[in-house]
Amino acid sequence: MAFLTANAWILWIAVIVMFLVIEAATVGLTSIWFAVGGLAAMIASLFGATVAAQLIWFLVVSIAALIITKPLARKWSATHQPTNADMIIGMEGYVTEKIDNAAGTGAVSVGGKMWTARAAAEDETFEQGEKVVTKRIEGVKLMVSAANAAENKEEK
Repeated sequence: MAFLTANAWILWIAVIVMFLVIEAATVGLTSIWFAVGGLAAMIASLFGATVAAQLIWFLVVSIAALIITKPLARKWSATHQPTNADMIIGMEGYVTEKIDNAAGTGAVSVGGKMWTARAAAEDETFEQGEKVVTKRIEGVKLMVSAANAAENKEEK
């Protein structure tokens, strides 16, 4: 046990590196808080703290870092970065494949490009040739609604 207490800082470096590798391998913030906790535990080990005290430092600092930074991270990640695809929101297009959310089918042509599409309202379906307007983009699918309900009824 004396060996573990005296050389615990080596284990904490391994823990820090592991959590930093996990953080680097993921898109969002997932484990940075534990790397910070590992740093605190490593410092405690260098000052001769017991293994139990090091574990407490690790948990307390990790949880505190999570509580303090999670709201900031959520706010930062919630900012929307417009893309070229966002330019088609509000544009009209034509249904090229029947849009049926229940069947998981649908495609539209908007701005000269083909897109997989779904109805913005769950109970809506659109037949091929109907005019629709892009409401939003979810992943790689356009969410559409009727461009002009009266105009679409006249065409049928």
